[in-house]
Amino acid sequence: MKPIKFFQVARWRYREDFGHEWYVQFLFTDRWALIQTSVSWNDYPSWPFIQIQSGGNGLLSILFWAYKFGFDIDLFSRTWNWNHLEELDENETELV
Repeated sequence: MKPIKFFQVARWRYREDFGHEWYVQFLFTDRWALIQTSVSWNDYPSWPFIQIQSGGNGLLSILFWAYKFGFDIDLFSRTWNWNHLEELDENETELV
């Protein structure tokens, strides 16, 4: 166990799940990120909406989606992590 966890400066990622999503995280650790933002192009269109949330998972979260375009920004929030979903998918396919 390390007494001090150092943060990473930036990470660019691409993810594909019901569309394409490109996201970047700035100044983050395993659990927290100072800034996270994503841009996505989804397979399914939607009515335009905006969601602004504060508290719970972080300081501020803004989500915007119009037709197939999506934009999301989080300030001082939990680090986005989809590794556990990939592990669940692998376990589900093994049980079948």
